[in-house]
Amino acid sequence: MSEEIASRAEPTTQLEDEGYLEGFKRIAGLDEVGRGPWAGPVVAAAVIFPRGLIHSEIRDSKLLAARRREELSVWIKERAVAWGLGIVGPEEIDRINILQATLSAMGAAVKQLKPSPDLLLIDGTHVVPLGYLEAAGNRQQAVVGATGRWPLQSLPAQRAIKKGDRICHAIAAASIIAKVARDEMMAEYDKQYPGYGFAQHKGYGAPAHEEALRRLGPSPIHRRSFRPVREWEKAAVSKEAVSDQPTLTLARSVRERVG
Repeated sequence: MSEEIASRAEPTTQLEDEGYLEGFKRIAGLDEVGRGPWAGPVVAAAVIFPRGLIHSEIRDSKLLAARRREELSVWIKERAVAWGLGIVGPEEIDRINILQATLSAMGAAVKQLKPSPDLLLIDGTHVVPLGYLEAAGNRQQAVVGATGRWPLQSLPAQRAIKKGDRICHAIAAASIIAKVARDEMMAEYDKQYPGYGFAQHKGYGAPAHEEALRRLGPSPIHRRSFRPVREWEKAAVSKEAVSDQPTLTLARSVRERVG
C-alpha cells in the first residue's frame, strides 16, 4: 500500500477498484467492533457494494456521531448487494480468546453474504482462517494460483489492511453496520442488567463501569477472561466470604452448644 493511500483521512474505493482490475467481481469490506470491552459480544459485519457506489460521509464508525451512524447504516443496508453480521458472545470469547472470537465473527458475517464474495478487504492485520469461512459439512480445499498480488482460491481471496476502516469505503461501511448493531445490543443488555451503564459505555472500561463492577460484581455478559473483570470477580468472592464469616461463626457456636 502506498504512503499516499495510508495518509488519507477519508476512505475511497481505490482498493476496491484495484481488485476489480484484477478480475474480482464481488468485493466485500469486513470489519469488527467490540474487541476491547469488558462485557458483551464482539460483532463483525461484511458489506458488498455495487461497483462504483460511494457515499461521501461513510468513514470509520468511531469518527461519526451515533445518530449519523444509524442513518448511514440504513443507507448501506438498503443499497448494498449483500451485507451480513457475525456475533460471538462473551462465553465463547472466554473459551477461545478474543482474537479467535473476532475471526469467528468475521467468518460468520461473510457466510451470510449472498452472493458470496470473491475478495475480502479486511480491517486489521489478520486474514480470516479458512475454517471460519467454510460452510459446515462442505469443507473446500483452497487452491492458490499465481495471479499477482491477488491469489485466486476456492474460498475468497483476502487482504488484511491496517487502518482499513480509514481508507477503504467498503470496510468503513462494514464498521458502521457492526457498530450500530452492537450498540443496539448493549442498550438491550442495559435493560436486562440495570446498574452497569451498558447503554452509555457499551461495555468499555470507563470509570463508571469500573465503579459498577466494584458495587455489583460481574454480570452474566462480562468477559471473565479479561483481567479487570477477573480481578473484580475475585474481589467480590473475597468480600462475600468475609461477609459470611459472622454467620459461619454463629452457626458453629450454636452447633457446639447443641452438641
